[in-house]
Amino acid sequence: MARYRVALDIGGTFTDAVAYDEETGAYVAGKASTTPGNLTEGVFNALATVVDDPSQVGFAVHGTTQGLNAFLERRGVRVLLLATEGAGDVYHIARGNRTRLYDIHYRKPEPLVPRRDIVEIPGRLNWSGDEIQPLDEEAVRAAARRARDEGFGGIAVAFLFSYLNPAHELRAAEIIAQEAPDLAVSLSHRVAREWREYERTSSTVIDAYVAPIVRRYLGRLTGEMGERGMSVPMHVMQSNGGIVSAETASEQTLQTLLSGPVGGTMGGVALARITGRPNLICVDMGGTSFDVSLVVDGKPDVSTEAELEGFPLLMPVVNIHTIGAGGGSVAYEEGGGLRVGPRSAGADPGPACYGRGGTEPTVTDANVVLGRVDPSWFAGGQMTLDVDAARAAVAGLGERLGLDTVELADGICAVANAKMAQAIRTLTVEKGIAPSDFALVAFGGAGPMHAAFLARELEIPETIVPRFPGAFSAWGMLETEIRKDFARSFVQTLPDLDGAALADLLAEQEAEALAALAEEGVGREAGRVEHFVDLRYIGQEYTLTIPVHSADEPRGERFRADLQERFDTTHEARFGHSNPGAPIEFVAARSTGLGDLGRIEPAPLAGGGTLDDVPIERREVVFDGVAQQAAIVRRDDLPAGVELDGPAVVVESTATTVVPPGQRLRVDAHGALVIETDPSR
Repeated sequence: MARYRVALDIGGTFTDAVAYDEETGAYVAGKASTTPGNLTEGVFNALATVVDDPSQVGFAVHGTTQGLNAFLERRGVRVLLLATEGAGDVYHIARGNRTRLYDIHYRKPEPLVPRRDIVEIPGRLNWSGDEIQPLDEEAVRAAARRARDEGFGGIAVAFLFSYLNPAHELRAAEIIAQEAPDLAVSLSHRVAREWREYERTSSTVIDAYVAPIVRRYLGRLTGEMGERGMSVPMHVMQSNGGIVSAETASEQTLQTLLSGPVGGTMGGVALARITGRPNLICVDMGGTSFDVSLVVDGKPDVSTEAELEGFPLLMPVVNIHTIGAGGGSVAYEEGGGLRVGPRSAGADPGPACYGRGGTEPTVTDANVVLGRVDPSWFAGGQMTLDVDAARAAVAGLGERLGLDTVELADGICAVANAKMAQAIRTLTVEKGIAPSDFALVAFGGAGPMHAAFLARELEIPETIVPRFPGAFSAWGMLETEIRKDFARSFVQTLPDLDGAALADLLAEQEAEALAALAEEGVGREAGRVEHFVDLRYIGQEYTLTIPVHSADEPRGERFRADLQERFDTTHEARFGHSNPGAPIEFVAARSTGLGDLGRIEPAPLAGGGTLDDVPIERREVVFDGVAQQAAIVRRDDLPAGVELDGPAVVVESTATTVVPPGQRLRVDAHGALVIETDPSR
């Protein structure tokens, strides 16, 4: 009988697994080294650490960076772009704004599709979606044959005004299927049914660029899962914070780009509910990267669009700021100074202390030198670290910089911490948000090792290290829901609003959302639909997404006044000012279908013990250049309610938590480690 709910998350260095036993109510977490040459091998190795028999898995969800890595490394397929005649240069012209205004070396990102691979197709719709020139089907047929004969991997179709009327794109897809049935086809109205031709075209091109790679990977993974006895469908984490079946993800590959990191944010949402802390800064430090995201008022911070290496993406996405700072980030000398990252030692050979042939010093090696890692019980004893190799790697760089081994190790951690603190400021201070109003949630294999130092620098009062921090992103995937997003452009001013037209549009999208949930196996009783509108003051460029209570609300007499008030209040909270009564306009209508798969409420941790009952080892750990006697404890030995003053190091199978001097750790009722930055307050 299937009894386990399982989540699998591929990271740059490790692949994490979390299983929940529905019979006993117990969680178990494990990890295995990521296998870049064949990612499925690492997935099955991680699964084996938590479940003996895949046939006992009753629910499975997976976070993958396959599409993102293909994009970042430019390993996507060759794409042929079909554009409306006369608008073939939209993708290359892009926008005229400079993202780095004073950088004289600034260049627009190199388009994924060169001009020679853009085919203009006769046929035209006007601004309202009415046909004014029929689609030239022979031109589409010729383009499809070219793509087939010249070895293209995908075709992106982005016709003008197709977000209003998709007829031309749908007919083009039918023709392509006849001429080149093996080619992946991405249609702009399916990828992003919104205005702005360049952004919609860019989103469609990226989807076509990564789709074949993601589909092959998911097909191979689900096939092997079936061969090993797992009979339930695999689900995939999306960039919007929800999950869908692997079959759906294969058709909507764009939403998988930020699949892995988003799991941690959704874990933060669950943690906010469990702990009663609505505002959280979530930081995920793994072996390769450092990801920052926010939970505000108990909800993930989600945008309706994003940017990836200069390319816009029209899709709902959890706001995540990522930098190259992880446990495997390499330290090096440049211009006589110390630099850390973004280059990573990765999983193979990894840091020098892994003993796999790495010789360059990394952040993990620095922590080993400082005594902040238990070398004999790393990753729960799966790996014994080579302290001498770590010291040799750090000492070699130290000689070039004129620093001794401990000084340089301390410096490597300080530089990495400074970079991570600045990444947090990017999502908070630079947007008018005070970090001190939030609690810091630290996870990832290396996150809890550095989080308390970040909290001290940013004056964040509390740091929370959840259970299974090294696999928290995977845990978060078990706490989320099926999610399907729908959006249409809707341009009207509020004073001239046709409430019935907006209500009809929302009702249409609600029906689409419920039908999409049904395709995911979510019945009407377990599904719900939430509605929103994008608004802005007339004359502004940027919009705010404001909730609408129901599809019928726009028909009500109070709707205009209530919506104006909601917008002004949100504008004040987001930007620190508003202009009550100023005219506003609609830009888009959005509907989100959510399907409840059942939540797991973690059982409270057993309490009643005291610090006297906890086995404590003492050893020297370096803080601020000074070696101090620190308490070394196993997390499994800490009961709920116990408190421990720093300096201390808490070790467990998936991470290591460091408590600096002057900070205090306590264990809450659910087993989370709560570190108070200033216990005297």
